[in-house]
Amino acid sequence: MSDPAESQGRRRFLKIAVVGAAIAPVAAGLLPRVARAQDSAPHLDPNDPTAKALAYTEDASTAKGNPTYKEGSTCAGCNFYKGHTEMTYGPCDLFPGKVVSAKGWCASWTKKV
Repeated sequence: MSDPAESQGRRRFLKIAVVGAAIAPVAAGLLPRVARAQDSAPHLDPNDPTAKALAYTEDASTAKGNPTYKEGSTCAGCNFYKGHTEMTYGPCDLFPGKVVSAKGWCASWTKKV
């Protein structure tokens, strides 16, 4: 006769396999949507009130006249920037729902640690 512990293990495996097979297509359908949502987020308008308050600019070289600007500081090197290094625009914790230029700058720039 078969071992009851072995039968329970086999049943558990089959249950997990069936649930995994059912969930996989749903997860595969949702993941590209999440990635596309990031790509389709609107760019931060420099005339946005929060952007103006933080002196945001899409090109850090234009911020040289700002007293808080440090040479070489861009959004890509900021702790608040959450984009990847290969992205030209990425999310920023300071501007939820919008993306900022990786080459941009604002007065809240804080060196990435």
